[in-house]
Amino acid sequence: MPASIRLNHQPPTNDAAPPATDSNPPPTDTDTPSPPVTGEDAPPPPAEAENAPQKPPTPAATANPPQESPTPADTANPPQDSPTPDGPPSPPTDTANAPQDTPTPTDTPPPADGEDAPQGPPAPADESRTGGAGGKPHPAEGEAEGTADAKPRRATALVTALAAALVIGALLLPNALPAIKPIRFVRLPGEAVIGAALLLLLPRRGARTAAAVVMGLALACLTALNVLDIGFRQYLGRGFNPVLDWELLDDAQAYMQDTLGRTAIVALTAGALAGVAALFTVLVLATVRLSRALDRHRSPAALGTLIAGTVWMTTASLGLQIGNVPFASDRAAQAVSVQYRRVQATLEDEARFEKEAKADVFGATPPAQLVPGLRGKDMVFAFIESYGRSAIEDPMIAPGVNRTLDARTEALAKAGFQARSGWLTSATYGGSSWLGHSTFMSGLWIANQQRYRTVTSGDHLSLTKAFQKTGAWRTVGIMPGVQKAWPEAEYYGLDHVYDADRLGYEGPKFSWSTMPDQYALEAFQRLEHGREQDRPLMAEVILTSSHQPWAPIPRSVGWDELGDGRIFEDIEKAGKDPEGVIASSDRSKVEYGKSVQYSVTSLTEWLERYGTDDTVLVFLGDHQPVARVSGERASRDVPVTIVARDPKVLAAVDGWGWSPGLRPRSDAPVWRMSAFRDRFLTAYGSVPHPTKG
Repeated sequence: MPASIRLNHQPPTNDAAPPATDSNPPPTDTDTPSPPVTGEDAPPPPAEAENAPQKPPTPAATANPPQESPTPADTANPPQDSPTPDGPPSPPTDTANAPQDTPTPTDTPPPADGEDAPQGPPAPADESRTGGAGGKPHPAEGEAEGTADAKPRRATALVTALAAALVIGALLLPNALPAIKPIRFVRLPGEAVIGAALLLLLPRRGARTAAAVVMGLALACLTALNVLDIGFRQYLGRGFNPVLDWELLDDAQAYMQDTLGRTAIVALTAGALAGVAALFTVLVLATVRLSRALDRHRSPAALGTLIAGTVWMTTASLGLQIGNVPFASDRAAQAVSVQYRRVQATLEDEARFEKEAKADVFGATPPAQLVPGLRGKDMVFAFIESYGRSAIEDPMIAPGVNRTLDARTEALAKAGFQARSGWLTSATYGGSSWLGHSTFMSGLWIANQQRYRTVTSGDHLSLTKAFQKTGAWRTVGIMPGVQKAWPEAEYYGLDHVYDADRLGYEGPKFSWSTMPDQYALEAFQRLEHGREQDRPLMAEVILTSSHQPWAPIPRSVGWDELGDGRIFEDIEKAGKDPEGVIASSDRSKVEYGKSVQYSVTSLTEWLERYGTDDTVLVFLGDHQPVARVSGERASRDVPVTIVARDPKVLAAVDGWGWSPGLRPRSDAPVWRMSAFRDRFLTAYGSVPHPTKG
C-alpha cells in the first residue's frame, strides 16, 4: 500500500489526597474547651462536688499540642479540690508545675453574677449531647476520639498505598501484551529502591518535591512508550520507534475513522487524550505523595530502603525467580535501554542506508538489456492486502482459502494458464503495506519510514521502473487505496496512476477499502488492459478488499453487472458490523479468510476472463494480518505466485523450486522479499551493470 494511504497499518495516554499528617497534629484555633452546658435543660450539679472524679485534660480541651494525659502519678502536686457551685476551686498546693491557662472539666472559673453554674457531662440519656432530639450526637469526653482520629489516618494510609501500587505497577509494566500477567507485578523493582534512596538523601523539602515531580514525569513517559510498544507489537509486529513513528498515529486515526465512523473516532481521540493527561497527572501526584511520606517517616523509611536494597541484591545474585521471571526486577531500566538503542540504531541507519541505496546491481544496465525475456508481454504485478502464510496454514482459516486456491488453480488450468508459487518474507507485518511494496520493487529491505523516504526520493531502480526505462511498455498504477497526492509514482516509474477518484466508482466504501477488488479490476480492464495499445502494458495493481477490519466484505457479482459500482450498496448494508468483528479473534479469523477468498477469486477470475497468451501475472501478499488473526510470533512469510499461458515464462523460473499451482507447499523455498527483484530481472535476461554507493 502506498505511503499516502497509511490509514490502516500505521502504527503509522486526581487530585492527590493531602499529605498524611503526623499522628500528633499541631494545635489549631478550634482546640479550645467547649462552653459549659447551661439553661433550663441542664442537669443539676452533682451532690458531692468534692468527690467528683478528676479527669485529665484531653487534646480537645488544651491550647497546647496534645501530651500524655497527666495522672496523679505524673504530677508533683495534683489539684486537691474540685470547683463547687458555691465558689472557686481550692488553689493547688504547688503552682509551679500545674498548668496555668488550660481549663479542664474540673478546673473551671466561677460563674459570673446572674449565670447558672457550669455543669458536668450529661447523663447517657440526656439529649443535650445531640443538641436536641434528632440531632447529631457529639462524643462524650474520651468516648470516640481514638476512632475519629483513626479514620483519617486509615484513609491517608490507603491513598499512600495506592500511590505506591501505581508507581510499582508502572515500573513493572511489560511492553508486550502476552507478558502482562499478575506474577510480573509481584516483583521488587530496583528502580523504586534507588528512587527512595535518592529522595531520602536530598536535604531540603523543595528539592525532594522537585525530584519527585521529575521522577513522575519520566515514569509517565516510560509508561506511555510501553503502551505504544504494546499497540505496535499487536498491529505491526514491532515496537514503537520514537524517532519515526509519531506520524503514523495520524494515519491510524484516519483508518479508525474510515472503519468506525467520525463520531466514534472523536470519542476515542478525546478518551486517548484524557487518558494521557490522567496518566501524567496521577503518576506525578503519586511520586510526590510518596516523597512526602518518606520525609515524614525518615528513620523507618531509611531502614526499609536499606532492607529492600539488600533483598534486591541478594535475590538478583542468587537468580531467585517467581513464575519463571526474576524477583529482582530492572524492567524500567531495560525499557529505557531498549528505547535508547532504537533511537541510536535509527540515527546510525539513516547514513548507512543512504549509502546502501546508491549501490545497485542493475543501476547502470542499458535499457535494451533489461527484461528482454518478457518483451511483448502484458505484465501485471498485483498485491493482495494482508495475504500471508496464516491464510494457507492456520487451522481456522486455511480450509476455506485452500479450497479456493485449488479451485482457482483448476479453473485457470482449463483456461490454459499454469502457475508456480513460493514464499517471501515481508519487511513489515500487520500493516504499513507500502513498506512491503517498496521492498519487493526496490530489492532493498525497507523496514521503516525513514528508509522508505530515502529510497523513494532517490534513483535506485525499482522493478516497475525497469519496464518504463526500456521504453517498450506503457506503465500504469491501479491504486484504489490512494486518496490524496502520491508523489512516489515517479519512483515507481508509472506513466499514469488511477487512484480512488479516477476509477469511476460510485458505490459504497467497505470500511477502509474504497471499492471492491472486482470493481477495481474491471475498471483496469475498461481503462487500460482492454484498450488497443501501441505497446504492451505493465501495471502495478493494489487490491484492498482484504484490508482489516474485514467487515463488511464484498461478494462477487456478475462481471457484466458491475456498472459504476452501485450494485454493491445492498451488499454493504447486509455486511457484518466492524466493531463486532474487531472484538473477537475468532470472528476476525473467519472474516479475514473470507476476504482473502474474495480477493483471490476476483483476481484470478479477471485473468481467466480477460487474460491472453501474452498476459503474465505476478501476485503476492504485502504482509501477514495482525496478531489477533495470525497469532503471536507468527512468521512474516507471504505467498507469491507467477501465472502465465506461455510455458517459456514459467520455464525461466524452473530453477527456483517453486510449487506448481496457486498454493505453495509449506516447505517451498522462502526468500527475503528484497531478493525478488534481482532474481526476477536475472531470470528474464537482464544484464547486471552495477552502480556503487
